[in-house]
Amino acid sequence: MASLQLPSSLHGEPLSNSTMFMGMRAPLTFSPYTLSGKHLHSRNQFVVFSKKLWGLEEAMRIRRERELTSVTKVKRRPPLRRGKVSPRLPMPDHIPKPPYVGSNLLPEISSEYQIHDSEGIARMRAACELAARVLDNAGKLVRPSVTTDEIDKAVHQMIIDAGAYPSPLGYGRFPKSVCTSVNECMCHGIPDSRQLQDGDIINIDVTVYLNVRST
Repeated sequence: MASLQLPSSLHGEPLSNSTMFMGMRAPLTFSPYTLSGKHLHSRNQFVVFSKKLWGLEEAMRIRRERELTSVTKVKRRPPLRRGKVSPRLPMPDHIPKPPYVGSNLLPEISSEYQIHDSEGIARMRAACELAARVLDNAGKLVRPSVTTDEIDKAVHQMIIDAGAYPSPLGYGRFPKSVCTSVNECMCHGIPDSRQLQDGDIINIDVTVYLNVRST
C-alpha cells in the first residue's frame, strides 16, 4: 500500500488517516503532520497531485499488460545427438609425428620449467601462426548444413599442406585432427556426420606439431 504524508487539514477541513482516493489500484493513506518548505496550500493543488499519482499507476499497469502479452515462446532445441564418426584420416610419411602417436598412453607432464632460447621461441611462433591461420579458415566454413566432419577434413588438409602434424590426431586415441564442440558439448568434441543448424554454438580447437627439435 502506497502512503502519502499530508497536512492534518485543508482549509479547515480535517483529514482522517483512512482517507483514500478511489480509481487508483493502490490506495493512498494519509498521516497527519505539519509540512514545511513546499506545501500543498489548496485543495486544487491536492487534486492535481493525486491525478499525477493515478497517471503513474495507470502507466505502470499498461506496461505490465504489454510485457505479459509480448512474451515470446522460446523454442527448445533438442539435445545434441552423436553422428557417425568417419575413419581416421591418413598422414603422409614425411611429416614428423609426435611421440604419443601409436600409443594409448598420454605423455607425462614435465615437472620442470621449460625455458626456451631464441630458436625455440621462433619455432613456437611459427607453430602458433600456422594454428591461427588454420583456425581462421576453419571458422569461415561454419554455416548451417555443414558437418563437423567436413571441417575436420579441411583442417587436416591445411595442416599437412603446411608440413605440420595435427596434434589431436592420435592423442589418447583421439580419432580426429581437430576438436569441434557444439552446444552443450563443452570441449574435445569429436567431429562427426551431424549437420550444423542455425543457432548452434561451436568451438573449434586447432593445435599443430611443427618444427619440433629432437632432444
